[in-house]
Formats: sequence, structure tokens, C-alpha cells
Amino acid sequence: MSKRYKNSQNMLERAQKSIPLGAQTYSKSITQFPFGVSPYFASHGEGAYLYDIDGNKYIDFINAQAAITLGYNDNDINNAVIKQLQKGSIFSLSNEIETEVAEKIIQMVPCAEMVRFGKNGSDATAGAIRLARAYTNRQYVAVCGYHGWQDWYIGSTTKDLGVPEKVKELTLKFTYNDLSSLEKLFNEYPNQIAGVILEPMNVEFPKEGFLEGVKKITHDKGAILIFDEMITGFRFANGGAQEYFNVIPDLSTFGKGVSNGFPLSVIAGKKEIMTLMEEVFFSFTYGGETLSLAASLVTLNKLQEKNVVTCLKEKGDFIIDSISKIIRKYNLQEIISISGHPSWSFLLFKDTAKYSSFELKTFYMQEMFKRGILAYGTHNVSYAHSKEDLNQLIKASDEVFWKLSEYIRNENLLDDLECKPLEPLFKVRG
Repeated sequence: MSKRYKNSQNMLERAQKSIPLGAQTYSKSITQFPFGVSPYFASHGEGAYLYDIDGNKYIDFINAQAAITLGYNDNDINNAVIKQLQKGSIFSLSNEIETEVAEKIIQMVPCAEMVRFGKNGSDATAGAIRLARAYTNRQYVAVCGYHGWQDWYIGSTTKDLGVPEKVKELTLKFTYNDLSSLEKLFNEYPNQIAGVILEPMNVEFPKEGFLEGVKKITHDKGAILIFDEMITGFRFANGGAQEYFNVIPDLSTFGKGVSNGFPLSVIAGKKEIMTLMEEVFFSFTYGGETLSLAASLVTLNKLQEKNVVTCLKEKGDFIIDSISKIIRKYNLQEIISISGHPSWSFLLFKDTAKYSSFELKTFYMQEMFKRGILAYGTHNVSYAHSKEDLNQLIKASDEVFWKLSEYIRNENLLDDLECKPLEPLFKVRG
């Protein structure tokens, strides 16, 4: 039993008796946080900081899987939610705030001519796929990236238990930054692919002409282009990656940052496609829940008024530049690299002759947690992060990378690893 995480570990033991894995979300569970060196339960958050139930304080660079863009416990959002709560959170009729938020999204997002709301990202991506199939009268879909837990997508991964084989067959994978892999799918399945869905950016930037090429191929073949902007939306630009890269899809899906952590997701797109929602069944009792919409309206207004995305980029540029220097300082370039957009950057660990990338990442997490930095290989920057917070991240990174370099050189890393290394959660089927 770890003294630092005693309460978390006791609560995990209790939770596992009633909740599979002891968590509602895989990315918050023991599959992603190594047992014995990790916190598992948060007490509260404030600005850039998260506090666990053992009283440990962290500068949070996970930020609820990039859902928190402005910071925890934002006063303006809280006040708007409280005001709406006093009126009611759900009614027997629609509420005017549904239209207000839809109009705001249409104002901000280039592809948005009409909008529908869900609660989770998987709601929105599944709805977009159903729309594409209805619009084209085709069944197959081409995917690139992670798009949620629903059968149509997760059946294309190794985490496919319970998904019918016939459903798995309808989802086809192509490779990011490789237009030929997409062209190959359309040639193998002529006039059968309804839509192409991809994260417009994840770990790496799109090569010149890649997103434009995806759009051209998709449209030339009579299919629908869908951008999954769960993380890039309202983070890369107010209008998302489509605005940032100036490539406009037919449909887009959003979540996370659209409401600074309140449960809300969005399908937005061309009117001629979105009007099929009058026939395509996409309906939720809580689709118009007003507390999340109140939070979203404040969030979107703040994004416009406070120039948030520029601030995120500036902070992220500082992180990437500083950590790149540390990697070079300790001659770790062959083992560790940093990539991605400044607002959402990634540390990438490679296998060494003696240690796996997961052993290296596990040690990194163990040591960063000790230093009060909540990070598991990404830097999900928030507007609330201060210069001092960023300096603390850099200081901790310097200390941990020095230790890593010494352990790798002396081949004794496992002597100081206090837990079992992490293992991959799932892989996309080839």
C-alpha cells in the first residue's frame, strides 16, 4: 500500500466491487494509471489544479482528457449553470438555450449550417455515420483515428468483444498522411463507402495537401467527409481544425471543450445533410439538457472574447520548445520525442534495446506524479495554466528525463520502477 496514495487505493478496492475496473472511463482506470504509483480519485479542481482524495495537489496537464480548456471551476460558467438550475435542467418542451447555442456554433464553425446535440462524443460520431449512410445509401465507412465506443468503430480495433462480425466488416481503416491508403479502399469498395471520418490532426501535422486530398477523393467518389473534432474543436481555432487548416468537411463532430467539461457533444454540418435528422433517428431525453448548454454558451463566448486559442498556442509553444531542449540536453532524441499541436502535444517513447516504451512511460508517470504534475504523455494546455505552472512542468521534466537517461545508460531502470508497467489498451486492426 502506497502511503502517498493510500486513500485512492482503498477507494479503488471498494469501487472495483461495484464498478468494472473501478472507473467509468478507461482512460481514468488502472489500464492507464499504473497501480501503486498513481492517484485514482479526484477530490476537486480549481483553475489549473486537481486535488486527489489523499490531499495531493497537481498541476493538471490531462485536464479531463482535454475537456477542460478554460480551467476547473470557472466562476462565469458556474454562475450561468446555477442561474439555469434555478429555472430547471430539463423540461417537457424544448428550451430557447438550445437554439442560442446552436446559433453560436453556426457562427463559429465553418461547416456548420445546422446543429444537433448529444451527450458523449460517441453519440455524435455514431450519428454522423448514420447520416452519411442515409445520405449516400451506402454501408461502408473509412476511418482514421479514434472515434468512440460504438459498434461501428470499436469493432475495427482489438477491443471488439461483443461486436457482431457483420458490423466489423463495414468499417475500413486508412492511414493518416497516406492518400494512397484511402484511394485503395475506394478502389476495393467501389460505390460502397458512405463516409470518410478522421481526426484532422492527432500526433502529427497533416502533410501538405493531405486534408485537401482526402476531401477531393471523398467527394470524387460520392462519399461524405466527416471531421472528428472532439479535441481539435475550439482548441486549434475557435472554428476548430477545419478553420485552422482551411479544409471544410461536410459534417463535423465536437465535444469536450465545447462546454468546458459539461456533458455535451455536437454534430454540425451542411443543411442538406443535417435535415435528414428529421428522418434519421437521433434523439435523447437529455439532448436538450440546459445546464450543459448554459455552460457551453459561456464557454463559447469566452473563447471569442478572451482570445483563448492564441493563449493556448503560446503556452504550448513554450512547452514544446523547452522540452525539446531537455531531450537534446540528455541525448534522448532516439528514445523520446515531442510532437503535435502546441495546445495538445504528445511525448512519444520508443523501445530501447533493454526497455519497452511502456516501461519508459510508466517510469515517467511515476516520477511526474511524485513532483505534482498530472500528465501521462500529453500536454493538454488550459487557459488557466500560469507561467509558473509551465515552469514547474519544465523543471519536473528536466529532473525526470535526467533520471531516465541515467537509468538507461546504467541499465537499471527497473530497480526504481515501483509498479508493474502499463500495457497497450487496444490497437486498430490492420
